[in-house]
Amino acid sequence: MEAELLRELERATHLRVLHPQMLSGTEQGCFLTWLVGTLGARRALEIGTFTGYSALCIAAGLPPDGHLDTIEVNDELETLAGSFFARSMHGQKITQHIGSALEVLPTLTTTYDFIFVDGDKREYPDYYNLLIGSCLVHPGSVIVADNVLWYGKVDDPSHNDLHTRRIREFNDMAARDDRVSSVILPLRDGLNLIRVL
Repeated sequence: MEAELLRELERATHLRVLHPQMLSGTEQGCFLTWLVGTLGARRALEIGTFTGYSALCIAAGLPPDGHLDTIEVNDELETLAGSFFARSMHGQKITQHIGSALEVLPTLTTTYDFIFVDGDKREYPDYYNLLIGSCLVHPGSVIVADNVLWYGKVDDPSHNDLHTRRIREFNDMAARDDRVSSVILPLRDGLNLIRVL
């Protein structure tokens, strides 16, 4: 049932939303479910809900009493994502927050085991600063940031647009910070896996 629901969500995203390629998709979704389950995460956070595909995959990896807070700045996507959460066997684990992640994050009081970052690429370094060293993470928390290869632009000096510069800055922050360990996986558009020490 969940696999069919995800296929339906993918179709709905392509039919109803601009830039449907932003959807995580099967390969990355399966990885998120596996990783969350393998880590034994109980509390999860997502920055960038989009239409809810990755949220459902993260929630599927959580135990029955686990919980996911997911943040989306685009209020026009709230109803679409929420309608699929309502139909999912994992939907009761998910709380939607609508607004800028930079404004929502300081209001959260949960300490998270797993965080998926897939919001505004220009804000990635700001997310990092709000998360690392805060009460939102603990030693052993894992942060996974999407699109860190940015279509290959991060490794090409000829690309110097703001999105690319900020993703490079984020990757450098994680690589140089002795409070974390990190590795970049070339899955889809690149995932930076960051573990809080």
